[in-house]
Amino acid sequence: MNKRKRVAGFATIGAVVALGVFAAGCGDRTTRVETSGGQGQTGISVTGEGKVSGKPDVAKLTLGVNAESDTVQKARDQAAVSLDAIVKTLKNNGVADKDIQTQQFNIQPQYDYNDGNQRLRGFQVTNILSVTLRDINKTSRVVDDAVKAGGNDTAIQGLAFTIDNPADLQKQAREKAVADAKAKAETLAQVAGVIIGAAMNISENSNAPVFYDSRSARAGIGAPDTGGPTPIQPGELDVTVQVSITWAIK
Repeated sequence: MNKRKRVAGFATIGAVVALGVFAAGCGDRTTRVETSGGQGQTGISVTGEGKVSGKPDVAKLTLGVNAESDTVQKARDQAAVSLDAIVKTLKNNGVADKDIQTQQFNIQPQYDYNDGNQRLRGFQVTNILSVTLRDINKTSRVVDDAVKAGGNDTAIQGLAFTIDNPADLQKQAREKAVADAKAKAETLAQVAGVIIGAAMNISENSNAPVFYDSRSARAGIGAPDTGGPTPIQPGELDVTVQVSITWAIK
């Protein structure tokens, strides 16, 4: 085959591939064919996704106190007593010092409004902790004990579950993502009448396996002595990996 025929042959393949991908692209925007101008080189770019589930083994609890009084000093003292009681319950439940960190502390005036008039009611002291629970089976007990210790000043702002070491799950998700992308590329190549070659470019995007329960709540009363424990369900977490791969066309 002379040079002119070889060029014509590449052009024909490019036209066939473009036609096949145009049809596939109507239903899947994650696939495309790339050409590199006058060289006639073509490639199939595909995005694949892999997802696996696993049980969380760490809980992230955001809690503390909101204390209000007519003076800053009284509000501060009240908040200090309530938070100190909460911290003691955390340590009694096996939470290490390194897993208790102050996340927020502020003092704000509180006002009442009546007919457009502003009247200083007092001051509110907020002291919030970020607590890491490495034994999630104790989550319910930690919450209930904290509510009892902090009483009406207790503030629970959120709860998150995560996986401390998701490397194995990410590996499984990555393998699934690559297999998904390759299957898509092979389908496109078959429709277009070509064969995929080596991967020319690979990029990855993965998510952190964290589930957030971001509802904020302030405890109105301590946990009742006769009631059952606070129901908390860790469930499972999804670890998702997406890969974008471009294959050469033989």
